[in-house]
Amino acid sequence: MKYLIGRKIGMTQIFDEKGIVTPVSVIEVEPNIVTQKKTPENDGYSAIQISAGAVKENKVNKPTKGHFDKAGVSYKKYLSEFLTDDVDSYNLGDEIKVDIFEVGEHVDVIGTSKGKGTAGIIKRHGFGRGRETHGSKFHRMPGGMGAASYPGKVFKNHRMAGKMGNERVTVQNLEIVRIDASKNLILVKGAIPGNKKSKVFVKETVKKA
Repeated sequence: MKYLIGRKIGMTQIFDEKGIVTPVSVIEVEPNIVTQKKTPENDGYSAIQISAGAVKENKVNKPTKGHFDKAGVSYKKYLSEFLTDDVDSYNLGDEIKVDIFEVGEHVDVIGTSKGKGTAGIIKRHGFGRGRETHGSKFHRMPGGMGAASYPGKVFKNHRMAGKMGNERVTVQNLEIVRIDASKNLILVKGAIPGNKKSKVFVKETVKKA
């Protein structure tokens, strides 16, 4: 399993030799540091924990400092882990960089979508508008959703107005169109979730062709 912690920079576009434009999302991936090796004997499963992102020492609590000190790794802002059966090929303090991926490879990108606050049924679920005629009171309303006289209640899980966004989202099978190892950048075709500078996870796709 290939897995990296990165940061969304934004979107841009690139041109190929034929002048065809491709919209891409730019992900900055500073070298990820291996901070812990988890084994079935000690933890019940096999995984590698990695860290990324610079952080001031006074922003790290005492238990987390002890965790980094035990691994002999400098303090980082983010911690994450990925499952792998090849734990022995990693050592504490190893750096994992963007060159583990190749151009043309497909990845899944996980992030937290932009929060849009409270939204109505049209924006949140794509409902159609009501009539715009004189006397109509249902321009942007959901309409009737009760179950008549029996059972006389609104069932759970109706699509209604409410909080929109700020959710964990995975965009699958995005193609890597360019890798800049000198600047620690990965360019993937299409859009990825999150605001600019937000944390994202890039991993080997589960939907291999």
